Amino acid sequence: MTTSTTGADTLTRDALAVLQPGFAGTTAPDWIRRRLAEGLASVAFFGRNVTTAEQVAALTAQLRAERDDLLVAIDEESGDVTRLEVRTGSSFPGNHALGAVDDTGLTRGVARELGRRLAACGINFNWAPSADVNADPDNPVIGVRSFGGDTDLVARHTAAYVEGLQSTGVAACTKHFPGHGDTGVDSHHALPHIDLDATTLHERELRPFRAAIAAGTRAVMSAHIRVPVLDPDRPATLSRRVLTDLLRGELGYQGLIVTDGMEMRAVSGTYGLEHGAVLAIAAGADAICVGGGLCDEGTVRSLQDALVGAVRSGELPEERLADAAARVRALAEWTAAVRRSPAAAVGPEPEIGLTAARRAVTVTRAAGSAPVAGPVYVATFDPAPNIAVGDETPWGAGAELERLLPGTATGRFTGPDAGERALQAAAGRRVVAVVRDEHRHPWMRTALVDLLAADPSTVVVEMGVPQSAPRGALHIATHGAARVCGVAAAEAAVAG
Repeated sequence: MTTSTTGADTLTRDALAVLQPGFAGTTAPDWIRRRLAEGLASVAFFGRNVTTAEQVAALTAQLRAERDDLLVAIDEESGDVTRLEVRTGSSFPGNHALGAVDDTGLTRGVARELGRRLAACGINFNWAPSADVNADPDNPVIGVRSFGGDTDLVARHTAAYVEGLQSTGVAACTKHFPGHGDTGVDSHHALPHIDLDATTLHERELRPFRAAIAAGTRAVMSAHIRVPVLDPDRPATLSRRVLTDLLRGELGYQGLIVTDGMEMRAVSGTYGLEHGAVLAIAAGADAICVGGGLCDEGTVRSLQDALVGAVRSGELPEERLADAAARVRALAEWTAAVRRSPAAAVGPEPEIGLTAARRAVTVTRAAGSAPVAGPVYVATFDPAPNIAVGDETPWGAGAELERLLPGTATGRFTGPDAGERALQAAAGRRVVAVVRDEHRHPWMRTALVDLLAADPSTVVVEMGVPQSAPRGALHIATHGAARVCGVAAAEAAVAG
């Protein structure tokens, strides 16, 4: 592949190099292939691009036929947030389950096996792990995506995850800097405001990021949050004080900085997509993530033109754009080098995800409680979906209990009369009530009160953050809603 030496062409190539766009479909569209030839250095995969591992491998091969050193990024946290297994649920538990076990060797092994599977599909850049300390249990967007609420625990598991993932040649992207765990607003919808003092910020939020940097994380993702103690005017993604002065200067980080999705309302609804991208690069970001919603060639063109125009107008220094593009290419070179010369690798551990999910389960038994036996009714109480998780990934324990206990029936409920409707549907059968973050949903709490009043033998399975006190004949906490967490919950219910 040749690179033009003219100033204008170099500027355009640099503008394309800093973009990480998504696209529609399970094969490479012509416009993406054209843009790769013109300088685009990264693409992003989402659930809409995935059917099977074989299809993803074919797609990455198709893309790399155009550019061998391409960065292929994905948001594969595992647990609740999965793209590779978006229609079945993940084979790996998420961070909260790993934090509940608190075995860094297990976390390292899970991340290594995940990285092995990503690499086998041709994916070399993963927007994970979340290093957020879940300081606010009511956080609507982080929750089980965090290793937990203890800073030291989050720091050591973040480092272990980075080490395990990157041992496979897949770059880790530690997020959401400077910490999204103490928010009550989802930045997909609006701009969160975190009013922390400097001491709390440095001792709690930043320590996991320091651990990730020490572990060699190749990328850090910025958060669309405003932290007045750092910058009273701009969110972290657009703040030079946060990205350049703090992350690069004080913390000494020299790798790639990528933004969270720029189409999220916290930025696009306040600054606009194109102007937000210019401000982010000027602040110190190196790559612009865009495309969680459908991204087309027009979006890429408008972002490219905005960056080129900002350089020509003097709003964005040309050397800053060139530096950003160079960091993107350097990361691509690292992944390509690892792919060409793989280190001695630990063998596959296909069952490690289920092993981890089983270890994460905690069971609280009421006096005289009996295990689940014979056909039951599984009532799953559905909260509104978290946008980061999506609404197409199945969750729960119903399918697994149907498999273990033939004749079991299932139903899904939501709203203020959910408990009453579940009781009617159960028609006298013992109920297994499956909830997700009961503490955040008063209607869900009321449903459990109704069920337990009608039948104290009701079993409660909590697949979110187990913040509420355990109740029910059996209370089973999985610390996440991945498919393997559902398997582990069903096993625990039958074992009693």
